[in-house]
Amino acid sequence: MILPSTPLFSLKGKRALVTGASSGIGQACAVAMAEAGASVVCAARGADRLTETVDAMIAKGWNAQALVLDQADLEALKSALQDPFDIIINSAGMARHMPALETLPTDFDEVMNVNLRSAYFLSAYAAQAMKVANTNGSIIHISSQMGHVGGIDRTVYCASKHALEGMVKSMAIEWGPLGIRINTICPTFIRTPLTKATLDDPVRSEWIKDKIKLGRMGEVEDIMGAALYLASDASSLVTGTHMIVDGGWTAG
Repeated sequence: MILPSTPLFSLKGKRALVTGASSGIGQACAVAMAEAGASVVCAARGADRLTETVDAMIAKGWNAQALVLDQADLEALKSALQDPFDIIINSAGMARHMPALETLPTDFDEVMNVNLRSAYFLSAYAAQAMKVANTNGSIIHISSQMGHVGGIDRTVYCASKHALEGMVKSMAIEWGPLGIRINTICPTFIRTPLTKATLDDPVRSEWIKDKIKLGRMGEVEDIMGAALYLASDASSLVTGTHMIVDGGWTAG
């Protein structure tokens, strides 16, 4: 009898690009890729924190380099993706939390420009390079539980994430025959510098904990395993779907 063997989670020999890599979830995903053996290009808009991140990764003996990139600049984004990557993790994002009746067109446009428009073209540019190089790549977007439910004062953010989920499904259908996979990770509230103000508010914190059935806030480490799974051959039959890492929020 020949027993099946577990697919490899190793990323040795793979090239990965992680956007939003200077802090929070993006930084954690970059670490997960590098720790598994990938050569990682860490991209973000700000140079200082990005350099600190890459220096710390190199000090661990990992293969990492910094790329200062505003991915809303589509020409710069296209240039960065000319050479094919095996793995793309898009962790860049933004929010404008306010009632729908107070939302200005500029608020709407800023959120959609980063969360949807840049994500769309990042995916397309990356997939085109993968196609030319005949690379069976994996594209991963950090979406949100709010891509599956609604949220108070989060109408624009929810709209951008629901749209992202639909975009990924369509791209997966188109690129599946090319061997290119695309999926999302949908976290709940994760403790990062961007969520600190919300999570430090006792009223909001209690409301969030009540929604999360496991009774605790998310940490960036909670996302790293999902990212490694979707990036590796362990998920070679997974595309056009999402991994919800929300402690049971959306189940309720």
